[in-house]
Amino acid sequence: MPIYEYRCPNGHTFEVFQKMADAPVELCETCGEGPVEKILFPVAVHFKGSGFYSTDYGRGSRKDSDGDAGSDKPKDKDKPADKAATGEKKTAPPPGD
Repeated sequence: MPIYEYRCPNGHTFEVFQKMADAPVELCETCGEGPVEKILFPVAVHFKGSGFYSTDYGRGSRKDSDGDAGSDKPKDKDKPADKAATGEKKTAPPPGD
């Protein structure tokens, strides 16, 4: 069961240990005035140890999408293109030169 903190119009603050299904407190426990407002606090989250994205799947262990990460073999696009493959034809020099 969570602990809720409330504040009354006179500035008194108090904590109430209640179920989430319980009705909210309407009157101050100190002075008896109301309405009181619930004070909200940010949740503290600490990612320590293994099992989190930042430690288990960091930059060093990620693979490239093509699956060739770290291979030293040249890829087809890095090889020079053959002239026959590009459609260029070798022509002989004209006779008589």
